[in-house]
Amino acid sequence: MPPLPDRLAPGRPDPMGATWDGLGVNFAVFSANAERIELCLFDPAGRREVARLPLPECTDEVWHGYLPEARPGLIYGYRAYGPYEPRRGHRFNPHKLLLDPYARQLHGELRWSDALFGYRVGAHRADLSFDRRDSAPAMPKSVVADDSFNWGDDRPPAVPWERTVIYEAHVRGLTIRREDLGPRERGTFAALADPRIIEHLQRVGATAIELLPIHAFLQDRFLVEKGLRNYWGYSTLAFFAPEPRYLIEPWMRNELKVAVRRLHAAGIEVILDVVYNHTCEGSEMGPTLCWRGLDNASYYRLVPGDERRYINDTGTGNTVNVPHPRVLQMIMDSLRYWVEAYHVDGFRFDLGTILGREGTGFDPGSGFFDAVRQDPVLSRVKLISEPWDLGPGGYQVGNHPPGFAEWNDRFRDGVRRFWRGDPGMRADLAARLTGSAELFDRRRRRPWASVNFVAAHDGFTLHDLVTYAERHNEANGEGNRDGHAENFSANWGVEGETDDPAVRATRGRVKRAMLATLFASAGTPMLLGGDEMDRTQGGNNNAYCQDNETSWVDWGRAATEEARELTAFVARLAALRARLRTLRPPVFQHGVTELRPGLPDIAWYDQHGRPMTPEAWNLPAVNTLALRRAVAEADGTVEVTLLLLNADRTGHAFALPPPALSWRLVLDSARPLAEERPVHGAAVPVAPHSVVLLAVRLPLP
Repeated sequence: MPPLPDRLAPGRPDPMGATWDGLGVNFAVFSANAERIELCLFDPAGRREVARLPLPECTDEVWHGYLPEARPGLIYGYRAYGPYEPRRGHRFNPHKLLLDPYARQLHGELRWSDALFGYRVGAHRADLSFDRRDSAPAMPKSVVADDSFNWGDDRPPAVPWERTVIYEAHVRGLTIRREDLGPRERGTFAALADPRIIEHLQRVGATAIELLPIHAFLQDRFLVEKGLRNYWGYSTLAFFAPEPRYLIEPWMRNELKVAVRRLHAAGIEVILDVVYNHTCEGSEMGPTLCWRGLDNASYYRLVPGDERRYINDTGTGNTVNVPHPRVLQMIMDSLRYWVEAYHVDGFRFDLGTILGREGTGFDPGSGFFDAVRQDPVLSRVKLISEPWDLGPGGYQVGNHPPGFAEWNDRFRDGVRRFWRGDPGMRADLAARLTGSAELFDRRRRRPWASVNFVAAHDGFTLHDLVTYAERHNEANGEGNRDGHAENFSANWGVEGETDDPAVRATRGRVKRAMLATLFASAGTPMLLGGDEMDRTQGGNNNAYCQDNETSWVDWGRAATEEARELTAFVARLAALRARLRTLRPPVFQHGVTELRPGLPDIAWYDQHGRPMTPEAWNLPAVNTLALRRAVAEADGTVEVTLLLLNADRTGHAFALPPPALSWRLVLDSARPLAEERPVHGAAVPVAPHSVVLLAVRLPLP
């Protein structure tokens, strides 16, 4: 690289970040309250600061400058000058090197040091004190990146929502124990591109893989000091840069693009779990790494009248100030970047209600939702919200605007409780089976808006749901007080693993019944990665800090006969869902439409084949239910299915409701490998803790 100039040209205030144009690099960074910002350049090793160049211009609160002859690979950071007045919300400290909020690549790792804090750690005045040590030696640096990549004929799979099956997975945890992969590839984006991983996803019917956060994230100090790691990644350090640990080499960002391209070729979409509700900088006692040092009062929501403190609706110490136009721009730019530069197909928004919070609280017409819904790029990808946070009025399941799907914890808890045998759960289960219409059937939304799941990364795995009645989080070092206290789980007689054949048989039936309920329900099913292979976390229901065998998928366990049978069962469920439209109805069904005389689109029966009455719905001690659904096909035929559910500890013979049809038994969760067969007689036996599915296609009238 030729010698660089000793000063910056004015450049442009847009685009934000560091942009290479072939002749040099334009730098642009927002700060409404800074008095001066310096661009700091480093040697190729990122250790020695070789220049400090003031950004010469500020336009509309964007500081900018242009460095001729600069190229991709240049390592840089910022220092921001301004008032250090925490009580007024300002925390400028030019001794602290700052990441570019738009950095698309990082160099080096953060090394914890008290110099990373804007105040003197341990000082009597706490964060009102001022620290003059240079933080650069302990900081990762920003890197000027080149996003060029040959995408060839890549096309988004564009899987319709009603056919979507989501597989939630962790990049590292999914592949780190695959011994048939090269040691350097395990746990990386490159492993996601491996044909063996893709074949497994296809086999279990996944149409989308939802990745836990892959934005570069922080290894929190309190975890490092306990010898633990931030495994899940919900502590964002850079909204535009991939996590370096998921790359074979930190500069090999194209590994992710290769993985996306190969997944697309297999018909599998890529959805990213993204965290825009808070950052890794924590509360006022946290480090100064980026946004806090650039413009604390703009990037974060502060307590009115006590701007030293942060509003903490997220439970992480800070809350991003989404309504601020430049902060909203950063989020929108980040989302578009991942779609346009990495071809991702959608996003799951962690604590999505935060993004919809305005001054008066959650608003489905907030600036964020409006901006996304009208955006020509983002309005075309899949959008999923986690519809709750810790702030006032933070539970908003069903209240997001059209275009967004939502995680449905009511489905999770209702299904768990029904199959555990809790009394009085029939009516609740009925609502979950039909897409939770009482929550989502508004504003012309469709059943797919309900993302249904029995287990997710946060909580017990499916196996642990039937193996542990209590959480076992001792390894987290928090006195087993962290994680959900109520999991609606049951151990079926023994806490933990057992060789008792009766207990193991019951657990197997309950697992299969919950999976069958998931795939047979209206809405969008989401499978926790590894649940199809009997993955266990040893009873840990909050494994966010367990970057070890507790969390990683055990592919050796997956090779056992029991796990292989469960995988085959999940594959069968996915195939049935793809085949039978009644399992994925395109609209909410309410029983008011007749497809044949006496055949409404949906109807409910007890185990005796009698229509459900108000009194029957409220019987507390009955844990059986039958659901018949019908959908008209384009050719004039009608597809009908009958779902029989028995959560009792004893088997029952379910009487078939009228009219008499030539049913075919297509699934019995108690006999998961049994072939389909015609049904003879007026009743069908259903084993304890089991689901039976019957189907028939009625010819043209």
